[in-house]
Amino acid sequence: MIRGFAMGAADIVPGVSGGTIALVFGIYQRLIESIRDGSSAMGSLLKGNVSGFRENLAKVDWWFLIPLLAGMGLAIVSLASVIQHQLEENPEAMAGLFTGLVLGSVIIAWGLLNVRDGARIATLLAVAVAVFLALGLREGTTEEAVSQATNPALWAYFFAGALAVCAMILPGISGSFILVMIGMYGAVLSAVSDLDMAVLAVVAFGCVVGLGLFSQVLHWALNTHYDTVMAALIGLMLGSLRVLWPWPAGVDSTRLDAPGDPLAAPLALALLGLVLVLGIDWIGRRSEHRTEAEEAAEIQSI
Repeated sequence: MIRGFAMGAADIVPGVSGGTIALVFGIYQRLIESIRDGSSAMGSLLKGNVSGFRENLAKVDWWFLIPLLAGMGLAIVSLASVIQHQLEENPEAMAGLFTGLVLGSVIIAWGLLNVRDGARIATLLAVAVAVFLALGLREGTTEEAVSQATNPALWAYFFAGALAVCAMILPGISGSFILVMIGMYGAVLSAVSDLDMAVLAVVAFGCVVGLGLFSQVLHWALNTHYDTVMAALIGLMLGSLRVLWPWPAGVDSTRLDAPGDPLAAPLALALLGLVLVLGIDWIGRRSEHRTEAEEAAEIQSI
């Protein structure tokens, strides 16, 4: 449950991937296998294949998954109100923190690329520019328009859950970041903080459907076009920094102003977020190398 709490705390903050925390604890592969088995079960159910649903459901490592999900849920519920309060009271400072976290994730994701040729760089830049411009054109370039997202329709919560949950199987990108990018972070955070069970049920249903429909596609894309997908994800994160630019009004506006008052807090928190993400990644890579070395030593001793 402690591992789940740490992952939940990471998932609720844009820019920190719960998958990165799973790498630190050495449970990433086990988590991915459980998600894959669960999504296969949901896919079978959606197709009406009851026997396949039962077969795949039995493969899920529930003794591992249930405590993990319980810890994640506890972290999300306990921290949501704190983050919501800070977003309302210190929007520029929180946006600075989120910006640093995402920049750290961009650096990590760039390091995960195996091929950095012209085609991948072109993909990265094309996605970054397209997302940056699209966010500037959307309804929500003013504080008044963005505030409309505080009371979205139920179907918006469904699609928010379906999209955000896919980030669980993607390295270097968090579900909360997806919610920020589509303008649903504040609304979902408020629902969690207020324990709005109707809205949370819709979000949860979206998560289930998202896993059943999208996770297999994303898994296939990462296996067959890994570097292109990763380049597109890096471009997505870079372009979406428009939402996280602290001035003006933090994440409540996609309008871009020159840095102004407050200045020190957003810059300091941006640096803190950058260092935090890179530090977590460094610990994760050390843990991964240690595990690989231990496995190699066991094989040699046989």
